[in-house]
Amino acid sequence: LNEVKPKRIVTTCPHCLHTLQNEYPAFGGNYSVVHHSQLINELVAAGKLRLKGEDNGKVTFHDPCYLGRQNGVISAPRLALAQTGSALVEMPRHGRKSFCCGAGGAQMWKEEEEGDGRVNTSRFQEALATGAETLAVGCPFCMVMLNDAKKDANAAIEVLDVAEVVANS
Repeated sequence: LNEVKPKRIVTTCPHCLHTLQNEYPAFGGNYSVVHHSQLINELVAAGKLRLKGEDNGKVTFHDPCYLGRQNGVISAPRLALAQTGSALVEMPRHGRKSFCCGAGGAQMWKEEEEGDGRVNTSRFQEALATGAETLAVGCPFCMVMLNDAKKDANAAIEVLDVAEVVANS
């Protein structure tokens, strides 16, 4: 059997990136895996993706746990956002010290537990406090959790994936 192995796997999901890159090798799956923000930067650098680079307003980026803390992908999403002309405003907890949106802990699929508040609401409030017009994310789970918090807060800030911010530019 002639197996065709992928040259590289591009994922929008940091959890998938982590699993494919760090856990599959134990079962013979050795792949080159990149997050879509890394691919965006490659395409811009190669001149295959041209961005206007106009003033895109203030943007804050929520670092997904499995992108930043677990896999050290911190600069790629920020570079992609910067290349759109966005002014990046950091939340107090960012990069490797970021705060979870709650979905990595399965908060999207289960009943609330007792506590002082919802994880996604707390994180969303941090984003609002930056004064940014856009809250950029790099994970589909974060997108759901932070959009739910946005609806609950009836806030005007846009919650967009990094790729959507790039597409708008």
